[in-house]
Amino acid sequence: MSRIFCIPGIFFVFAAFVLLFLSSISLPYLPALDVARTKFSTSTGVVDTNAQGLVELRLGVWAYCFYNQDNDRTCTSATHAYSVGIANEDKSITVKIGASWTRGLAVTPVAAAVAFVAFLLSLSLHHAVTLVASLVSFLAATLSLIAFAIDIALFVYLRHKANEISNVNANTHLGVAFWLTFVSFLLLILGGATVCLGRRHRQKRTAEATTYTIETPSEPVTSEKKPFWARFRKN
Repeated sequence: MSRIFCIPGIFFVFAAFVLLFLSSISLPYLPALDVARTKFSTSTGVVDTNAQGLVELRLGVWAYCFYNQDNDRTCTSATHAYSVGIANEDKSITVKIGASWTRGLAVTPVAAAVAFVAFLLSLSLHHAVTLVASLVSFLAATLSLIAFAIDIALFVYLRHKANEISNVNANTHLGVAFWLTFVSFLLLILGGATVCLGRRHRQKRTAEATTYTIETPSEPVTSEKKPFWARFRKN
């Protein structure tokens, strides 16, 4: 019966792992799960450093993708710590997002791996293991919070750099992966707390179910020895 109190925590941790896992795949494999995106006005020309026109730029964990006016998508190959360069049509103004701003995005898959370990530990019925599961869940939540802060920094920096291009109307928005990371952080906090409370409830129920009984003899025990013929005496 006490196991029921741990089931919500297990579900929260598993859901957080799934969300972090999807966020970790990100671009170029799942173009919809980007961290941040910027849409440029089609009335003005914007190109990347490879001299290809674009109207939308999306940044992911492993790569970035851009869309042209025909809505054709082009993504770079997956790599860690990539850099992005964009400019206006005549290339009089060029801005660059360096690798130092995208290197920290790799914290997201690390948080996903820790959340998966927390999920496996939360399946155990052992009191000590569930305590470790709760601690690992809080560790994964901390990593998710760090990843969320890195996503915020990248979003702010992308918006700042996009607005530096003159005569271009740039609108920067938060991506889907950004919100998945935030929701994962909340789920891991709830999961770790629920698993911990379920563990305390099981300990309490176990302590209440443990009883100690002392058997008392029905007749008093004496050390006096009776003679042999006393066995045949009538009461």
